[in-house]
Amino acid sequence: MPFRHQAFFAALLGALAVAFGAFAAHGIADPKAAELVRRGAQYHMAHVLAAFAALAMWRWGAARARFVAPILFAGICLFSGSLYALALGAPRWAGLITPIGGALFVVGWGVLACAALGLPKRPD
Repeated sequence: MPFRHQAFFAALLGALAVAFGAFAAHGIADPKAAELVRRGAQYHMAHVLAAFAALAMWRWGAARARFVAPILFAGICLFSGSLYALALGAPRWAGLITPIGGALFVVGWGVLACAALGLPKRPD
């Protein structure tokens, strides 16, 4: 996926994270459901910011960083998306998807760490 498309998608996901956080704070009466959405939005936003960091590293010359944002986007969809679905009444088995999204977050951070080693050396 080209850089500008990844940046655009990250920005849209950031807006969605804010919207879900607001929904948790103001639109859900059930405390358990609100906590699921709140937790989903927290991880959602953290990984949108990590995607932007990865995009910056890619632009600074860390070629492997180009793989990070799509991995994190998939993690957001599976991890946070499954929490949102559970809060909105999805069957409990939908929670089986959540750990897959969490694993993608870990993989994304690992790839980001490896990508950091590929940043060009700069004189200190």
